[in-house]
Amino acid sequence: MARIPDAFIDDLLARTDIVEVIGTRVPLKRQGREFSARCPFHDERSPSFTVSPTKQFYHCFGCGAHGTAISFLMNYDRLEFLDAVDELAKRVGMEVPRDTQQRNANPDSVDQYAALEAANKFFQRQLAATPKALAYFDGRGVSAEIRAQFGLGYAPDGYSALKDALGTDERRMKLLERVGLFSKNDKGHVYDKFRDRVMFPILDRRGRTIAFGGRVLQKDDGPKYLNSPETALFHKGRELYGLWQVRQANQKIERLIVVEGYMDVIALFQHGVAQAVATLGTATTPDHAELLFRNAPDVYFCFDGDAAGRRAAGKAMESVLPRMKDGRQAFFLFLPDGEDPDTLVRNEGRDGFEARLAQATPLSQFFFDELARDVNLGTLDGKARMAERAKPLLAQIPDGAFGDLMRQRLTELTGVGATRTGADAAAPARPRTPPAPTQKRSLVRGAIALLLQRPALALDLEPPYTFGVLRQPGVPLLAELIALVRERPEITTGALLEHFAEREEGAALQKLAMQTPLTEPQAWSAEFIGAMRRLELDALKQERDDLNQKVRSSGISSLDAHEKFRIREIETVIRSTESRLEGNR
Repeated sequence: MARIPDAFIDDLLARTDIVEVIGTRVPLKRQGREFSARCPFHDERSPSFTVSPTKQFYHCFGCGAHGTAISFLMNYDRLEFLDAVDELAKRVGMEVPRDTQQRNANPDSVDQYAALEAANKFFQRQLAATPKALAYFDGRGVSAEIRAQFGLGYAPDGYSALKDALGTDERRMKLLERVGLFSKNDKGHVYDKFRDRVMFPILDRRGRTIAFGGRVLQKDDGPKYLNSPETALFHKGRELYGLWQVRQANQKIERLIVVEGYMDVIALFQHGVAQAVATLGTATTPDHAELLFRNAPDVYFCFDGDAAGRRAAGKAMESVLPRMKDGRQAFFLFLPDGEDPDTLVRNEGRDGFEARLAQATPLSQFFFDELARDVNLGTLDGKARMAERAKPLLAQIPDGAFGDLMRQRLTELTGVGATRTGADAAAPARPRTPPAPTQKRSLVRGAIALLLQRPALALDLEPPYTFGVLRQPGVPLLAELIALVRERPEITTGALLEHFAEREEGAALQKLAMQTPLTEPQAWSAEFIGAMRRLELDALKQERDDLNQKVRSSGISSLDAHEKFRIREIETVIRSTESRLEGNR
């Protein structure tokens, strides 16, 4: 994928009014210089969602959602990055760089999507003309509307129906083979992969056909389900069947219900439960978990109640634990023997299925129940075994209330993690030494915080920058921020945060950007320059200390002439700088 130039993104975000973009989707209320609302990404009673027009970004103090107008459209409208950029560009009358568009329109990919869509249309036409295939869906209670909504089709019997209809030349034949629609036998003979099966097109997040699933009409006609092989466009561990339809059916997705089969998804939609998706014949992967929570705060996993279902639930649990940020919830619904969501919703209706969901097991309960299944918590050995099993899994949970409560629960069950008991716990321990004074924010952190409030402050600095040699936390990040602003002088706070959005430092920068400086805006420039001068002074002292350490360890003779001169020079500069800084206070 071609990369959109940074300068274009900066200009786009600078021209975009984030309040207008978000305000058309979420009711905003002015609060001083900013706007607030109840967060659209999690349920809350009081507003904790803030939009800053000056910094051009949003932040929720409840669930931690944050970003620019681009990421808001990606998360709220569920657009891909390029689609979100294109949407904003149209709003402000900009055109995405032509070179980017052309390089992203990979001719090979375009041809593959076109071939898959042609096959999809072929299968749909065949369904309309095949009574036995229509009778199958009628017998399962699938209406014409649902058949159209999911683009259901039928692959004719015989070895060359699709090949004869679409593979008219060698190039088309190779293309259809590459997208997984043909198979080849030992003699090299190519034939249709899907034969005499009802067809379920699998769509990507932009609604494009990327693969198919096929189901036999009769029980004894080969494997019950057959899926497309993995191709350049289709990776089953990253896709969810039905997600496109869920997005189209729900303005706001409150939950997602993960089931195992295509017909489970379709039956739930048929009965008004339009939040169902299915993994594609594979266990829930970390990519699935990320995709699920990117679209909904609550996820329900429906599994058989047998041993295989329990194993599948265990794998799902392991995939979601690292993604359990505050505000997210996961539940597990285990079905009665011989039942699946399809049969349950047809027998019990929507209300019956909803009642079962309401009784689903929360992740926290399933976690401890599963880990304690063959453990005797009445013994110390059992408690120790439970704790050892739980600790590595709990370590994967992101920092926050959920992780704290899970560790607290482990302590309640096993005693592991408790620091004091009995009378000692009743009274707070007395400190043996006076508490240390509250530490002031470091110079580096303070300088970064000011830059995030007003990036143009970096333009007041004159190179070279000597602070970069400091061995202090955050110095490389500060140096990178300054270089970024000097390279892109018009960059906004929102664009700065967008630059670091996918990096480890992104969350910390977001928190700093939301903090209000103690000083007034008119004093920020002097405060920033003062902090930078003190950092340069620290760099001089670090160099002096390094040279003095060399003398202490190896003697004065270990210094060359330049180093001896440098020690005297540094002392003079340090005294002069300290005097100047003292006079500026």
